[in-house]
Amino acid sequence: MSAPAPGAPASPRFVKDLDTLIRARYPLVYLVSWEEQRLDAYLAELARAHGKALHEWSATKGLRKLAGSRAPPPEDDLREPARMLQAIQSLREPSLVVLKDFHPYLADPLVVRATRELAHLLKSTHTTVIFLSPTLTLPCELEKEISVVDVPLPTFDELVQLLRGIVEVVRRSKMATVELSREHAEALIRAAMGLTLSEAENAFAKAIAHDGKLDAEDVHLVQDEKRQVIRKSGLLEFYPVDERLEHVGGLENLKFWLNRRSGAFGEQARKFGLPEPKGVLLIGVQGCGKSLTAKAVASLWKLPLLKLDMGRIFSGLVGSSEENLRKAIRVAESVAPTVLWIDEVEKGLSGVGSSAVADSGVSARVFGTLLTWLQEKTAPVFVVATANRIDSLPPELLRKGRFDEIFFIDLPSVSEREDIFRIHLGRRGRSPGAFQVAELSTIAEGFSGAEIEQAIVSGLYDAFAEGVELEQRHVANALRETVPLAVTMRDEIGRLRDWARTRTRMASSKREPAAGGG
Repeated sequence: MSAPAPGAPASPRFVKDLDTLIRARYPLVYLVSWEEQRLDAYLAELARAHGKALHEWSATKGLRKLAGSRAPPPEDDLREPARMLQAIQSLREPSLVVLKDFHPYLADPLVVRATRELAHLLKSTHTTVIFLSPTLTLPCELEKEISVVDVPLPTFDELVQLLRGIVEVVRRSKMATVELSREHAEALIRAAMGLTLSEAENAFAKAIAHDGKLDAEDVHLVQDEKRQVIRKSGLLEFYPVDERLEHVGGLENLKFWLNRRSGAFGEQARKFGLPEPKGVLLIGVQGCGKSLTAKAVASLWKLPLLKLDMGRIFSGLVGSSEENLRKAIRVAESVAPTVLWIDEVEKGLSGVGSSAVADSGVSARVFGTLLTWLQEKTAPVFVVATANRIDSLPPELLRKGRFDEIFFIDLPSVSEREDIFRIHLGRRGRSPGAFQVAELSTIAEGFSGAEIEQAIVSGLYDAFAEGVELEQRHVANALRETVPLAVTMRDEIGRLRDWARTRTRMASSKREPAAGGG
């Protein structure tokens, strides 16, 4: 099924920016995008509007004319990059020259030198060379010569036009039925936001092939395509939203704050003048519910949950660290509104202070990119960052404006421990009423939520080995045999509490000292 190319009732912002660069006679422009077909239409229109010839190069077809040329190109077949760049210099008419997937050749010093010389020569002409690639690869020699334009994914209006084209084809061919009201069509298009035109077209075609019709029930099929996009990026994980805020024991202040913002991503909030929430930084003791809260936020707000692994960002196997982060941000924004969970953010940023020596400044540049995005992002991506060690956090991350709020999650109080026992006993098919929860909570003084959960699991193993049902004694024995973090890390937890007292907001309205003081 083939849908018509997008028309030009309203050019996207990036097309207007590109038009300005062409009129300003910029010699080299780099477009970062997967969408060759979509951009082919825009570039053809720009060449026509500027009265320029349009040439295209690829490694398979060489340099060839596409439209508007009053004279043949220097040669019909110039596949070799360096020779092709020299041939562009001999073009005698104003031209747009599109180089597709040229980025691998920018690792060749000869090609880099030829590109620099071409840039200098084109400054006195009306020709612009446009690099079109899905990834940004720039050698340092060309950083000052090339202007980079990130091509955003299709707008709502472009997807509307795509869907209309598909509906027309379907109705004309009578290959399927279309049962879409205006509201259903809008829901389908919003589900496709964040996909390329090709991916959206495939998703709509998949929906039609699934049951021979296009209707409101196909929204989940389109969302499945988004999961594919995230999976293929290799930088983000798509987490199922199966945790609820009721599964988090205690943390009344944090829960209240989150509940107050549960409708902040809706249209009514926009009309009221509310900006979308930016995010929260959760700092606290290990195992006290930071990660669980991140998962529960997405469930509470009915938003998809993505996890960003900073380790993957810095992996040399995946590519440039800075480009990895930019790509992850683009993917997250493409599926917005969404919750982006950055777990143990301090591990990815711990080398910032010494990065200039340790990794040629890579950590500092990645950190700078993250900070700028947190401060200036306009896409509805709610960031939940978690951290265990405050001494590894760069102070710039804690500045107002990066996050809406910074919460400190302490060890649970006695009443919160009772809630945690009830939650985990209930989730394992046991009635909390059959246990003396208050007594267990007292024994578990200084335990984190994760340690309480593991004590219940350990008790289950013991009961199963004895061939009896889980009893109070099994859980109590498991608790007594456990040395909690509050004891083994007493000094560190004390320092963490002292630091948080004047710098953060308490996630819980109740607190008690760690076991043994501190």
